Amino acid sequence: MRRVLTTLMILLVVLVAGLSALVLLVNPNDFRAYMVRQVEARSGYQLKLDGPLRWHVWPQLSILSGRMSLTAPGASQPLVSADNMRLDVALIPLISHQLQVTQVMLKGAVIQLTPQTEAVRDANAPVAPRENTLPDEPSDTGWSFDIGKLKVADSVLVFQHEHAEQVTVRNINLQMEQDAHHLASVEFSGRVNRDQRDLTLSLNASVNASDYPHRLTADIQQLDWQLTGADLPTQGITGQGTLQAVWREEQKQLELDNLNLQANDSSLKGQASVTLEEKPKWVLDLQFDKLNLENLLPPLPASATDSDATQTGQSQATVVSRPVISSNLDQPDYNALRGFTADILLKANSLRWRGIDFTDVSSQMFNHNGLLVISELSGKMGSGNISLPGTLDVRKDVASAAFQPRLDNVEIGTILKAFNYPIALTGQLTLAGDFSGTKIDADAFRREWQGQAHLDLKNSRMEGLNFQQLVQQAVERSSDVKAQDNYDSATRLDSFTADLTLDNGQLSLDGMQGTSSLLSITGEGKLDLAKETADTRFNVRVLSGWQGESKLIDFLKETPVPLTVYGKWQALNYSLQVDQILRKHLQDEAKRRLSGWADRNKDSQDGKDVKKLLDKL
Repeated sequence: MRRVLTTLMILLVVLVAGLSALVLLVNPNDFRAYMVRQVEARSGYQLKLDGPLRWHVWPQLSILSGRMSLTAPGASQPLVSADNMRLDVALIPLISHQLQVTQVMLKGAVIQLTPQTEAVRDANAPVAPRENTLPDEPSDTGWSFDIGKLKVADSVLVFQHEHAEQVTVRNINLQMEQDAHHLASVEFSGRVNRDQRDLTLSLNASVNASDYPHRLTADIQQLDWQLTGADLPTQGITGQGTLQAVWREEQKQLELDNLNLQANDSSLKGQASVTLEEKPKWVLDLQFDKLNLENLLPPLPASATDSDATQTGQSQATVVSRPVISSNLDQPDYNALRGFTADILLKANSLRWRGIDFTDVSSQMFNHNGLLVISELSGKMGSGNISLPGTLDVRKDVASAAFQPRLDNVEIGTILKAFNYPIALTGQLTLAGDFSGTKIDADAFRREWQGQAHLDLKNSRMEGLNFQQLVQQAVERSSDVKAQDNYDSATRLDSFTADLTLDNGQLSLDGMQGTSSLLSITGEGKLDLAKETADTRFNVRVLSGWQGESKLIDFLKETPVPLTVYGKWQALNYSLQVDQILRKHLQDEAKRRLSGWADRNKDSQDGKDVKKLLDKL
């Protein structure tokens, strides 16, 4: 045991003596010019070290420097700057004149990826062969230089492409370790706070820099993020995933392959790429197994007609909106579409939006610097199908949108509920139309859009008013005709068709026709979508539900009864003209009988007088 302790003490003395000798005999400032030359030879970047270099021996043998900066060739601003830098140095290689830096540590660094920090290549400069992009320069001083690890803590990354808005990533922590073949493992975390939104991000990746700067590949095995703040769901968006990324320097192109991402309860796979030109070019091909927009978009504000909320006084969740930047006040809607081109292909096995469940959703669209062409946007809604192709043009000061909806056997009640229309109507809707406006928004559609469409509604049921019951009860009050008891409070039709015209919130319904075994109706009318009022006129023939048989009942089956429905959608009023119909029937019946009596007594004076009276009537 004594020998072991003696041996350990000897080793400790030797280690302390060696470190002391290095500190006394090796001046770290002798490495300054050497490191600057090595960095420039290997990358072309200019390393600047301010202040003296000094040794730090515990707990790790290190060289400490003052303020440092790293600048690309021809750049006006440094790519990296830090108040201090620490170089962790291996002890044993120093003895054989090898400056082996096991780790570079930067704390409080500022990393700028902006046009001002990009390298400026001389047009007449020779192009180095690809195999010489990362040379191992021989040393003319007898020293060799190698770096194994890089650590950046509590730093800031500033990113800006061309004239795009600047993005700042704070609280950056980066740990990178690479081998002799420039294969690196990377751990990264950071936070972005912008427009009252906060994004925290972390990832683990394997990076291949053997062909850098021409090509850089990364295999991201774990990616986690959380996004909270304005214009987002109350709980925020949390996700994770994996992907592979490739950066091509000559083409300024970033490719993302084997995307496998989750965001809340939504998931997607696919690939994407972007070419960073003056106006970036995007290509997206994404497939969603499940896409729940209700958990990715901010909650909808409560409808002004939400009677339940009004009666109970329940408070709605506060939706924080993003602030409007003063420089963007005069910009047209969707102005961001002007700044890029994109070819987008999206598919979703299931999609939920505004309480509606869609399946087999497919979308193909193309944006060309402000002209968005949606050649396909289709899916299944229940047992029906929906298609919504269209265009959005924001190249002028005022945006313009045009869509050609096609609905086939879609439940209309689901649509009315989704967009907060307080109309108690159900049925299978088939519609073909053409609509246009300036803003793609549910409220804008109610107030500012125009268009025309033809609709066909099957097996419809409108709650609140039973047309058959209204007519029959009015007839019972004015005559001795009886009707069968009918306690249903809805109007049912097997089929209903109409041509509709929308003009800035005024919806006209022309050529309305509806039939069932009980009713036959025709009519026309108007709906005010903004004020939620109706003014409609119907001609109603009740075909069934009468008790007994009589000429009056036969007359009523064949005679349309004028019915006017008007007022607020939630408190409709009606007006019937049954008395006029019955009075006309009595007059006609009286004329018929008098005419018959006059014909039978046409030779008498009384018959002649009655005939003259009928002719005057």
